[in-house]
Amino acid sequence: MYHKFIATIAALSIAITGLSATSAAAGDRNRDLARIAVGVLGVAIVGKIIHDNNKDRQNREHANQGHVNRGHVVTRDRVQPRPLPQKYREQKRHQRQDSKLLPQSCFRSYDTRRGQVVMFGSRCLQKNFRHANRLPQHCAQTIRTFQGTRSGYDARCLRGAGYSLARG
Repeated sequence: MYHKFIATIAALSIAITGLSATSAAAGDRNRDLARIAVGVLGVAIVGKIIHDNNKDRQNREHANQGHVNRGHVVTRDRVQPRPLPQKYREQKRHQRQDSKLLPQSCFRSYDTRRGQVVMFGSRCLQKNFRHANRLPQHCAQTIRTFQGTRSGYDARCLRGAGYSLARG
């Protein structure tokens, strides 16, 4: 790809050099025609490069489509694992749902100078939530309350990440 591009640029520079030498000897009219010709030639070359690039990309996608490789299906340059049988899919779904349910006992509300903050306490989650080490770190926060410093996870941020409060 890059070899074609460099060769095209080299050919274009040689053509421009030749045209500029002839246009220096010719009058204004010939100079204008030469500039127009060079402009059209440059646009045509860039168009051809883009066309070749798109054609190569389509050929690669077509070659990769539907190729099976040791338990994985390659589709459009992405590797996807083979689907699990139905009973295992349902077990995994329930495990995922359980791993996204946060204990209600860890849900706290604190008063700060800036107002009320709603969060899940980090120590409580470590004790009562099996998947506490998988919580998104961008939701972790430390706040200063009137009773001291508290650390935990912002409730709105966790809700945006797919977590919810376990009822019961």
